[in-house]
Amino acid sequence: MSLIGPYLTGRMINEMTLNDNKLEINFENIFMLAGLMIAFYLVSATMNYFLSVALVKISQSVIHKLRTDLFDKMTKVSVNYFDTTQTGDIISRMSYDIDTISTTISADIMSLITSSITLIVSLVMMIIISIPLLGIYVITIPLSFIITTALSRVIKKRLRARNQQLGILNGYAEEMITAQKTIQSYVQEENVYKQFQQLNKDAEKKSYEAGYYSTTVGPSVNFINNFGTALVSTAGVILYLYSFITVGDLSSFMLYSKRFSGPINQLSNLVADIQSALAAAERIFYVLDQPDEVKDIPNALKEGINEGVIEFNDVSFGYKKDQPVLKNVSFKADKGQMIAIVGQTGAGKTTLVNLLMRYYEIDSGLITLDNEPIQNYQRDYYRKVFSMVLQDTWIFKGSVLDNIKYGNGDVTFDEVVEAAKKAKIHHYISHLPEGYHTILSDDGINISKGQKQLIVIARAMLSKSQILILDEATSNVDTYTEVNIQEAMKNLMKDKTSFVIAHRLSTIRNANLILLMQNGNIIEQGTHEELMDKRGSYYDLFMSQFS
Repeated sequence: MSLIGPYLTGRMINEMTLNDNKLEINFENIFMLAGLMIAFYLVSATMNYFLSVALVKISQSVIHKLRTDLFDKMTKVSVNYFDTTQTGDIISRMSYDIDTISTTISADIMSLITSSITLIVSLVMMIIISIPLLGIYVITIPLSFIITTALSRVIKKRLRARNQQLGILNGYAEEMITAQKTIQSYVQEENVYKQFQQLNKDAEKKSYEAGYYSTTVGPSVNFINNFGTALVSTAGVILYLYSFITVGDLSSFMLYSKRFSGPINQLSNLVADIQSALAAAERIFYVLDQPDEVKDIPNALKEGINEGVIEFNDVSFGYKKDQPVLKNVSFKADKGQMIAIVGQTGAGKTTLVNLLMRYYEIDSGLITLDNEPIQNYQRDYYRKVFSMVLQDTWIFKGSVLDNIKYGNGDVTFDEVVEAAKKAKIHHYISHLPEGYHTILSDDGINISKGQKQLIVIARAMLSKSQILILDEATSNVDTYTEVNIQEAMKNLMKDKTSFVIAHRLSTIRNANLILLMQNGNIIEQGTHEELMDKRGSYYDLFMSQFS
């Protein structure tokens, strides 16, 4: 609609004629053309408004879907991705990269559409008005296209490097903020600051390089278009002198030529934004393309786990190919037994639990649960059979009640209180400002580590699972509380197959089976008495804690 304006302008100029050195003006036609011009511009403004609103709505819908898909992917992706990617980098993809795409869709797509329409309509009108004048653009347009294409490749590469560096910077910042107490206790603030400064400089350098090449596109194309306009002006005057074109048509052609060169400049400036969005999209789709956890086999079992008998048969596994972490591990855990896993750091204790929970799939061998290979069970059903109390506790922002109930379905308030009493945390909760309805902050930072661990233990006591995994479950509680909670732990493990990773060997003397691991192998297994009688590695390890 707005592109009709230059044509009407030329018509209005042509309504003024010079006869015998006397200027004649047809005001009736001029006023009519002016009214039409105003009407077209009003309609154009109204349509632009609704189009802008529609594009904002579309962009937010797309970003909402993209953000939802990305978060959904995080719940399905293999644990290996989280083990090898910084949390800050993941957050950067979910915030900065998605916002970059949002800006492109809401603003740049609008410009892209209007620029393309303006380019086409202006070209058609210029062809109608004067083909000879249009011939000048045969030289300038290809030159603009070549420059834009060449620079866009460089820009995309620089923007990709910038986004990657920003992800590294965010990852480092997230790690340092989380580890602030450790940094201060070792007086490493200056070193951390220097490392951040270096990463920040790298990010600045890569951002500058991306910005530098992005800004060179506009001025380069703008110069070529202005050069073209100068040539058209010169050629137009010559054509007018020889009566090949009227003043009105020349005026319209000049207006259309400016409209024609404007979108070329705009499109060249959009190249940087679009390339930035493409670089951001690459980072997002890299995550979306990550492999999910191994899918359940067809007709996977959704029932059948009753006893909780676990057996490892010659199980081998490595996080990387040809680098085994576990080698030919074999043992059996019967219903209600307590299996203690001990060994030095890096022996493979946590890896064994990761395989048990199916966070990773084994390379060879067989793991069975109630005489059925664990791959035959539906993953969700299989994992609900387990309860875990880890050394690194997890508390979310919410009430104490909700934190204890988490993952345990519909349970009554009385059942929660009973579980808290068994975990020796009820007395503390009762003295909170709002009792069980007190809101805990993110990661429970307004309570101690020991109290967080007791809440997690209460959560496990509420669970009706058949198998229990305890990874130094009382590592953050004091000795007095640990002694009091031992009896409750016995009740928790009653009739459940329990796997206990322990460093204090005195806490697992009553285990039915103790597995001593070293370099991914089970080098000794048996009861405490049997292993002590052997006077082997377990004996040495046990005695070293009391020497």
